[in-house]
Amino acid sequence: MAASIETDVAIIGAGPVGLFAVFECGMLKMRCVVVDALEAIGGQCTALYPEKPIYDIPAHPAIDAQDLVAQLEAQAAPFAPTYLLGRRVEALVEAGGVFTLTTSAGDTLHARAVVIAAGAGAFGPNRPPLEGLAGYEASGAVRYLVGRRDEFAGRRVVIAGGGDSAVDWALSLKDIARVTVVHRRAKFRAAPDSAGRLEAAATAGEIEMAIPYQLHGLEGDGARLSGVVLATLKGETRVVPADHLLAFFGLSMELGPIAQWGLGIDRHHVTVTPATCETSLPGVFAIGDIATYPGKLKLILQGFSEAAMAAHAIHPRVFPGEALHFEYSTTKGVPGA
Repeated sequence: MAASIETDVAIIGAGPVGLFAVFECGMLKMRCVVVDALEAIGGQCTALYPEKPIYDIPAHPAIDAQDLVAQLEAQAAPFAPTYLLGRRVEALVEAGGVFTLTTSAGDTLHARAVVIAAGAGAFGPNRPPLEGLAGYEASGAVRYLVGRRDEFAGRRVVIAGGGDSAVDWALSLKDIARVTVVHRRAKFRAAPDSAGRLEAAATAGEIEMAIPYQLHGLEGDGARLSGVVLATLKGETRVVPADHLLAFFGLSMELGPIAQWGLGIDRHHVTVTPATCETSLPGVFAIGDIATYPGKLKLILQGFSEAAMAAHAIHPRVFPGEALHFEYSTTKGVPGA
């Protein structure tokens, strides 16, 4: 159902940097709405490498991507952000100091400032060309990422793909679900250690391997899946009983509508003023991987710093004439803490 929302800051992108921007804005008493094209928060961390460790987050010698996302969500929670997921911002119009954003789902947002934290841009899954796919997507039978692992407990799951996401989720789900991995060749593109563990699990009978096969069709009532049809390059087919299909064929990435908003663009990135992260359009800010300026490093921790700078630069737009006195979080605390 389409929503009409008034807020202080509209954040485009629910990856780690976008989530931390919610916290930074919240600490300055600014309300946020977060929009993301994916069905779950976390951006590329959730979609591409949820169980891969990240080693350059301060105070965490190693932390899995999904755990980092969960911690950032918890950190933002006291400020009650509104999440609009599974849709992207299609249009941005400014009038009288207020931005109106419309989404692909028909939502309308009114905000005093906009923060673009869209990572590499608007991205979505590469979908397999299967008849009746939309109905199974709508029911959740076909998915392109895993929001909650326990949803698949006791289910028959077909995982298609040969990269890290496919292998990681096969290894993760094998203990709670009946897993079949479909790939067109025996060699996987995943990290060697993960690929080795997958081979060992298959040898032990913990995972069924369907090689060399590719997706050919779906069986069911149009919403509830009963089987996945596979085919070889020679046209030989087989049906694997399934309740869910997880298709991991990567993401298609592009700036999308952002490229049409009159922002400064340099090699598919949005140019910003380093001290504020403001773009060439006053009131619109860009942080994280999508932002560029001299000396920019594509690190999550740099995106966190940019989120803080952008929030402080936005404050005068939301509270004109109100002095902002900098305080450490140890001094003022966090709501509900």
